[in-house]
Amino acid sequence: MQSKVLSSAILSAAILGASAAAPAAVPDVPTPLRPPAGEVMFVEALASGVQIYECTAKPGDPAAHQWAFRAPEAALSDRAGYRIGRHFAGPTWEAADGSRAVGAAEASAASPQPGAIPWLLLGVKSTSGSGVFAQATHVQRLDTAGGAAPAEPCTAANLGQVARVPYTATYVFYKKG
Repeated sequence: MQSKVLSSAILSAAILGASAAAPAAVPDVPTPLRPPAGEVMFVEALASGVQIYECTAKPGDPAAHQWAFRAPEAALSDRAGYRIGRHFAGPTWEAADGSRAVGAAEASAASPQPGAIPWLLLGVKSTSGSGVFAQATHVQRLDTAGGAAPAEPCTAANLGQVARVPYTATYVFYKKG
């Protein structure tokens, strides 16, 4: 059976080649979620994984409890289903070629999908490696489904419980044009 993992030697060419065929227009999103002028879309990655939460005491009020977000954990694939990387705490996106981008949220908008995590614009605060994600300056999280904190109450009885909530999203990467 053929693996759906692209080798790092052909990853950048495959991602950039697929992106060249895709329209380079900014997705139709609320204005606060648009990257700065002069940046161009260059990679789209489909995420499938979980958002991880932990039942904790609320800061400043140990008698109250809340689901605290801990980290995402997702595989990143292209539209053909080939795995191109992974997404994890940071938030960090790591391509199969070893390059990484670490982001910080700059803007948020509610997802039109009930029970879904918000859409985001994230500024890239650091990169590493020399591969495809090392070029990123901004990342959009769009088309989210699922991933919201558990509906189950967080109480003293389940303090410390970890919940792994399934989600999907589209991550759109931008670089300087």
